[in-house]
Amino acid sequence: MSEFKRIPPEQAQALREKGAVVVDVRDPQTFALNHISGSKHLDNHSLHAFITAADLDAPTVVVCYHGNSSQGAAAYLVSQGFSDVYSMDGGFELWRTTFPSEISQNPTE
Repeated sequence: MSEFKRIPPEQAQALREKGAVVVDVRDPQTFALNHISGSKHLDNHSLHAFITAADLDAPTVVVCYHGNSSQGAAAYLVSQGFSDVYSMDGGFELWRTTFPSEISQNPTE
């Protein structure tokens, strides 16, 4: 079984530009206020549907507030058969200072 990799925002952005799936595990209200453009919100309610529909071999970057909770979520995705999973160090807080133009406030973007 593979393990997830921890990466900085710059590497997450490079993967994102190549089509990686970005999932955000912060609470729904915080996600709705600000999130990485194109990211998907993932919580206990949407997790099963996400896993069922996902390409398990597609690169998947997991984001949380500061890079701690995303590690547990990334490990869980690996345990569910995902083969190319990353946890972004620094979380959304570091992302928004590194890539402020890559933030959306619309839950559908």
